[in-house]
Amino acid sequence: MLTKRNNTRKIKIGRLEIGGGSPIAVQSMTKTETSDIDATVAQIHELEKAGCQIVRCAVPDKESALALKEIKRQINIPLVADIHFNHEYAILAAEAGVDKLRINPGNIGKTEKIKAVVAAAKNRGIPIRVGVNSGSLEKEIKKKYGGHVTAEGLVESALKNVKILEKLGFNDIVISIKATSVPMTIAAYAALAKKTDYPLHVGITEAGIPKIGVIRSATGIGAILAAGIGDTIRVSLTGDPIEEVQTGFEILKTLDLVVHGVTIISCPTCGRADIDIAKIAEEIERRTRDIKQPLKIAIMGCEVNGPGEAADADVGMAAGKGVGLIFREGQVVRKVPEAEMVEALMGEIESLVIR
Repeated sequence: MLTKRNNTRKIKIGRLEIGGGSPIAVQSMTKTETSDIDATVAQIHELEKAGCQIVRCAVPDKESALALKEIKRQINIPLVADIHFNHEYAILAAEAGVDKLRINPGNIGKTEKIKAVVAAAKNRGIPIRVGVNSGSLEKEIKKKYGGHVTAEGLVESALKNVKILEKLGFNDIVISIKATSVPMTIAAYAALAKKTDYPLHVGITEAGIPKIGVIRSATGIGAILAAGIGDTIRVSLTGDPIEEVQTGFEILKTLDLVVHGVTIISCPTCGRADIDIAKIAEEIERRTRDIKQPLKIAIMGCEVNGPGEAADADVGMAAGKGVGLIFREGQVVRKVPEAEMVEALMGEIESLVIR
């Protein structure tokens, strides 16, 4: 059983709410040059189609900051501006109408610059995410903990930066403390959750290529969420951001934290299997990827465990030699030749989808 979710304060990001018991939101980040409005909007539309609920864009220059207004106009989900160092870009992003700013106040510089960013955010009701990660930890904090990045150091840095905003009367805050080390990230979030009630953005930073990054993210994010910690998640992969969103939802679905889209269960196959279950499962996954309605589909390769597992699904298939049994809510509805199994299963799936 999962630990009861931490009771955090509620923050609005555009029309979306996070924290305070709101559903955990899945977000991603564009991989395009933000100044290329057409490419960025096209990628965000693909992310929206995949179910992404919050999208973040890097703002490395003035052109990117100015592009945000038109990008925002053409999309339907909350837009976050990712700012490093330059406070002017943060102000331009706020003026462009973004729904959240991601900054590290300590990196912005002089107090006057931070005040200007806070004023721009406060005047427009824009929350700020204080983002600390293992690659940007302050030198003095690293030195304090023996010259190394530690969970304690990450927490200290985050709370130090939060205090800068609080002293300026700003409390519309989200916090993230990400490390490349999964155990360190888990420990850091566990410690931070005891010290604050601000909503927490959870992720493993720079998790790597999908083959590795999916495992590292699922392990780390999953452990943190299972402890009742986290209000929004981002899976950081080197590659297509669509896979970040899909992985994020799979993590939430696996922990029963969200009911969203298709869940496919399939047997690992063994010497009893007479058909290529992996190929069939891949095809069914591909053809049902855009279904947002919650459906559980079972694809089983033999008559030993197949019928029992398929019976627990909304629709399923248990294959024997040359034939397949198609199940619907535990009842066999069809017996079809092997060559017709995929289409028969898809037919039952389509009949359950509400258009």
